[in-house]
Amino acid sequence: MALADNKGSGLSSGDAGALGFPEIVELNVGGQVYVTRYGTLVAVRDSLLWHMFTQKKAKELARDSKGRYFLDRDGFLFRYILDYLRDLKLVLPDYFPERSRLQREAQFFQLPELVKCLNPLISKENSITEEGVFSCASDPEQELQGMGGAGISVATIDMSRVALSPASSPGSIAPTPQSLETRRSGYITVGYRGSYTIGRDIQADAKFRRVARITVCGKTSLAKEVFGDTLNESRDPDRPPERYTCRYYLKFNFLEQAFDKLAEAGFQMVACSSTGTCAFASNDQSEDKVWTSYTEYVFCRQ
Repeated sequence: MALADNKGSGLSSGDAGALGFPEIVELNVGGQVYVTRYGTLVAVRDSLLWHMFTQKKAKELARDSKGRYFLDRDGFLFRYILDYLRDLKLVLPDYFPERSRLQREAQFFQLPELVKCLNPLISKENSITEEGVFSCASDPEQELQGMGGAGISVATIDMSRVALSPASSPGSIAPTPQSLETRRSGYITVGYRGSYTIGRDIQADAKFRRVARITVCGKTSLAKEVFGDTLNESRDPDRPPERYTCRYYLKFNFLEQAFDKLAEAGFQMVACSSTGTCAFASNDQSEDKVWTSYTEYVFCRQ
């Protein structure tokens, strides 16, 4: 998708050297490392990066422990900001789920043309927006067709719940929230690894360590519906909604929090399995033994 032309920065490599910047710049954006040319960072005049790297000297900018310029922003989404700066075009993968968050990043980096391209798309009849919000239509058939186009089966709509809207024309209908129920059945598997140390006195000497990571397996759309922003998608960012993944994990380390989210979404636990291994085996009873366990919980919504 081509964007409107932007003003050139009007800077050369000589200008970069005068300010103390190298031609090749290393960035640390939220823990993600990027390497790019100085000219790419200042490609859009009056953007945040343009001001940082043209109106300040290199020694005035924050750096990490390895000397890379540090930005406390979303490291995953910055890849699209950088791609845009390279040729001033927006190219997103299919089934891109982070459009609104990328728009927020574009606003932060002061890229108005990119913000415009990321605005939610509205259909010609204004019947449905990108976020799936329906508006009233003058023709009931058009409204039902709009619902079907959004993945809602028209045949499953309970017409006894559809009430006439007093503010609309006699021929229009207003679906109640219950008629827009889009929850689908499916399974989500939650797994975690934990470790603990057991000494001679099992009851007194048992020392439990923190859960390292909670993993999530299942259909992408269901996982995002349940866990939202707490789902770390950095290892599998472009997975289509109807595909399955086992590479997601949660940004918190409390199983109870994951169980609460699943319960709120209507899921129930249907199975559980656990295994344990001893990482140290010795006949010396005075030495502690370190055990590692892996547990999976299977949740279902029908």
